[in-house]
Amino acid sequence: MSPCPTPDQAVQGTAPGICRLGHYIGGKYRPQNSARTGPVYEPASGMLRAELGYAGRDEVETAVSVAAAAFPAWAGLPPLRRARVLFRYREILETQRAALAELITREHGKTLEDAHGELQRGIEVVEFACGIPHLLKGEYSDSVSAGVDSWSLRQPLGVCLGITPFNFPAMVPMWMYPIAIACGNTFVLKPSEKDPSCPLRLAELFTEAGLPAGVFNVVNGDQETVNALLAEPRVAAVSFVGSTPVAEHIYSVAGRNGKRVQALGGAKNHLVVMPDADLERAADALIGSAYGSAGERCMSISVAVAVGAAADPLVANLAARARALRIGPGHQLNVDMGPLVTPDHRKRVRSYIEVGLAEGAVLLVDGRDCSIAGYENGFYIAPSLFDRVTPAMRIYREEIFGPVLSVVRVADLDTALELINHHEYGNGAALFTRSGGAARRFAHAAHAGMIGINIPVPVPMAFHSFGGWKRSLFGPLHIHGPDGVRFYTRLKTVTARWPETSGDNDGPDFSLPAFG
Repeated sequence: MSPCPTPDQAVQGTAPGICRLGHYIGGKYRPQNSARTGPVYEPASGMLRAELGYAGRDEVETAVSVAAAAFPAWAGLPPLRRARVLFRYREILETQRAALAELITREHGKTLEDAHGELQRGIEVVEFACGIPHLLKGEYSDSVSAGVDSWSLRQPLGVCLGITPFNFPAMVPMWMYPIAIACGNTFVLKPSEKDPSCPLRLAELFTEAGLPAGVFNVVNGDQETVNALLAEPRVAAVSFVGSTPVAEHIYSVAGRNGKRVQALGGAKNHLVVMPDADLERAADALIGSAYGSAGERCMSISVAVAVGAAADPLVANLAARARALRIGPGHQLNVDMGPLVTPDHRKRVRSYIEVGLAEGAVLLVDGRDCSIAGYENGFYIAPSLFDRVTPAMRIYREEIFGPVLSVVRVADLDTALELINHHEYGNGAALFTRSGGAARRFAHAAHAGMIGINIPVPVPMAFHSFGGWKRSLFGPLHIHGPDGVRFYTRLKTVTARWPETSGDNDGPDFSLPAFG
C-alpha cells in the first residue's frame, strides 16, 4: 500500500495503489496514525479502494481541543461575516459538483444522477445557512414596564458533533455542519467509515472558502471512536442519523453526559394507493422510491399498501417495472440502480429475502442472483418484490435498507392508517389518490413526521425541518431548517432598565417583580 500524499489525491484516487485515509483536523489533512483500520470498497467492482484509519482517544482529544480553541473567535464574529464564508463555500461546491458526485458514486455505489441530486439537496442547506443573520434575529418587547425593555438572543453552544450514515455521505453531513457553523459553533464530524472520502473533501473545500482552521474537523472511525467522542466533556451537542438501535444508544449516552441530542433513527415508510389513484403514476412512484439508491435511503418506500381494487393491477405494474430496471455500475449511463455499499450489507439484505419466503410472503421478483458482466465481484442485488405481506412478518416490521418492496393488501383507508399508526417507526408516509377529502384526512391522521400526497418521498426543503415520529426520532427537535437553528443555539432573554438619575431608587423590593 502507498499513502495518499494529500487529501485531494486520496479522494480523487490519483495516488498509485490503495490509498490510506486519515482525518481532517485544524484545517489540514492528518494521515492515518492508528493501528486500527477498516476497508473502504468500490461497490461496483468489489475492489478494495482504501484503508481508513480509525481514530483513537488521542485523535479525538486533538480534534475536540482544536475545535474548542477555535470556538471563541468564530463565535465572536458578526453573523454577517460568518455568512460570507458560507456564500463562498456554496460557490466552491457548485464548481466541484461533478468531482464530488464521482466520489459519492465510487464509494457508495449510487448512480451519478442520484449523487448529483444528493449534492443539490445538501447545497440547499448551505444556501439556507447563508441567511443566518436573519435566522438569528431574536424578539424584542419595548416597555414591558416603565423604563424596562426585554429581548431575546440566540447564542452558539460550543463544540458540536455530527455522526452520519453511509447512504448520504454528502447530504446528511450538510444537514448538520453548515447550520451549526453558521450559528457560531465549531464542529467535529464522524462520517460513516464505509464512504469517508467525500466528507474529507467537503472539509477541505470549506477551508478553501476561508473558514478558519479548527472550525470544521473530520474524524474517521468506528464505534470506539464514537464512544470516545460521546464521552468528551467539551462536546456540547450531538446530531446523529442512522439506525434506531444506534440512535437510542447515542441519545442515552450523550444525554447522560449532559449533551443536547437529536438522534434520527430507522424507518419503514408506507405508500398507500387508493383505488381512485392514477395507478401508472403510483407504480412509477413506488419503483423510483423503493429501488432508487438500491433502497439505501431512510425515506425509501419499503411498504406499498394497496387498497381494495387497486391491488391486482398495481402489483402487476410493479412486477413488470421491477423486472425491467437496469442494474449496473453507478458511473455508467442509463443505469437505474447501482450496487449495495458493502458485501456484508448485501448478505444482510439477502437474508431478509429468505426470511420473507420462510414467513410465507409471495416473492414475485427475486433479485438475489444478480451478476453484472465485467463486474461479477460487485455487491449487486436486483430489485425484489413481495406480495401478500402481513404485519406479523419481519420483512414488514423491520428496516431492510435494500431494494426490497413489500405489498400489503387492505380493504380501506382506515385499515391503511391503522397499519401506519401502529408501526414502531414514523418517519414518512405517502398517499396516492384523486380525493381531496382522503388526502386531507390522511395528512392529519397519519402518525409520521413527513407526509406526501401524490409525492412518494416527502423530504422537506432546507427551509423546513426533517424528522420523524415515534422510534424514528429521539429528541424534541428535527434536523436542518428552523429546528436546526434552534438546536444549535441556546436562548437567552435580557431584561434591562436604565435609571434616569443615580437617585432614582425606591429601596429593596422583596417580592417577585411584577412588570407592567
